[in-house]
Amino acid sequence: MNPPDVAVSPDLSRPLLVERLDDRVVATLNRPDKRNAIDQDTIDALHELCAELEVNPRILILTGAGGVFASGADIAQLRDRRAADALAGINANAFVRVNELPMPVIAAIDGYALGGGAELAYAADIRIATPDVKLGNPETGLGIIAAAGASWRLKEIVGDARAIELLLTGRTIGADEALAIGLVSALHPADALLDAAHAIADRIARNDPDATIATKRVFRAPREAHPLVDLEAQAPLFESPEKHRRMTEFLERRRRTAE
Repeated sequence: MNPPDVAVSPDLSRPLLVERLDDRVVATLNRPDKRNAIDQDTIDALHELCAELEVNPRILILTGAGGVFASGADIAQLRDRRAADALAGINANAFVRVNELPMPVIAAIDGYALGGGAELAYAADIRIATPDVKLGNPETGLGIIAAAGASWRLKEIVGDARAIELLLTGRTIGADEALAIGLVSALHPADALLDAAHAIADRIARNDPDATIATKRVFRAPREAHPLVDLEAQAPLFESPEKHRRMTEFLERRRRTAE
């Protein structure tokens, strides 16, 4: 797809460049001289964007500038953080907020997504990548743990056995392995990656936004909450004019096809 012209933030030095369309937002991590390492300014910008998308839900596409998603947290800043900073969950809370956005989040990953960069990618609902992607959590080699999501989110994506092996070894994996274990759902050439992300967003955007939001919310509910959480989410949808309109159109199309 060729998205319509959009207004990009005029300050191209910002750590997060944001393009706004009617039904989606594209956010580009933009510290290419630091391989998009996630610093405090990036975290602040993510919080600002999340606040916007919590009020006005839209699909979010996350990507990185310069052929890199995010090489990790900014080590220069991370080195100086102390116990109080760890307990504050600086990166973890931002990534939780991204993960809990009402509408789907798509991570379009090229090049390195390591440490905090990988954890931001794990916070997305859908991950696609290029053949050059490199994913991993080398935190234990730096004397810390992967505490911004990998320690609990990675096993939900790829299962306990693969997750613990990756976390304990700090091993970096490439595109083929990431695809094989389900860490990414598809691979695309670098020059087609963003178009592929937009194609997924197009498919999502054709659906009813209320049903999409409800599906994401129900999917994330704990097992013991089902089936009640499903039924409670379904009840208002059964009463919605949009459900009636879409089902009527479906029946009309089927009738015309049968004639």
